[in-house]
Formats: sequence, C-alpha cells, structure tokens
Amino acid sequence: MDFSTVNWLAVIVAAVVAWLFGAAWYMGLSKPWLKAAKLDPATMKRSPVPFIVSFIAELIMALVMTLVIGAITAGEPSLPAGLIFGFVLWLGFVATTLSVNHRYEGFGWDLTLIDAGHWLGVLLIIGAVIGWFGPPASAG
Repeated sequence: MDFSTVNWLAVIVAAVVAWLFGAAWYMGLSKPWLKAAKLDPATMKRSPVPFIVSFIAELIMALVMTLVIGAITAGEPSLPAGLIFGFVLWLGFVATTLSVNHRYEGFGWDLTLIDAGHWLGVLLIIGAVIGWFGPPASAG
C-alpha cells in the first residue's frame, strides 16, 4: 500500500463531516430509528463510547477509501471518482451486509433503510471530500 498518496487532511475532514452528518441523520430520524431498532430510550444507557467508536470507524473508512481511490486512479482522486467509489463500496458491502444482518436479527426493512441511508450518506461524503481535496500537496 502506498501511503504517500494519502491526503491526511482530507481523511480527517472527511471523517469529521461524515460524523456530523451521522449525528444530524439520527437526530432527525431518532423516533423512527428507535422504534425500528426496538429500543426504549428510558432503558438505554447514556455513554460517549458509541460516538467515539463511530468517529474512529469513519476515520478508518476515510483512510481505506483514500487508499482504494488512490490505487484505482493512479494517485489522482477526483470528486466524480470519490462519489462513484463511495456508492459502489456502499452498494457492494454496506447495503448487502445490513440487509442480511437485519434479516437474521429479526429487524424490519425500516431499520435497514434508515441505517443504509446513513451509511450511503457517510460513504458519499467521504468519497466527495477525498476526491475534492485531491492528492496530497507533496504528491501533486
């Protein structure tokens, strides 16, 4: 893997923007999501851990997406490439995994649509930021 093609500022910005999108997504859909996930807010533990884990996961996603886009575009990421790869990775891995897992876990399609929509937004945002920032300054 060629880490010289990683624009670290883009990775951090992508993770922050994706995390903020997730916060807004689930705040806006909190009631339907809680119902679909079969959760009772009165019995839920309040903890910062899920927020920290989600940010770390989005940092890792941004890094991996940067490596994938960099490898496939010969180190020249672009906005269209970022959006295309964000969608393709979502379709190939996230939408399929959530569809399977939620069926085995006994959840309805409403949870799948809410969660898959969130991850679609996350991967499109990460791809767009990575593509928009382009290669690191030293690589260009």
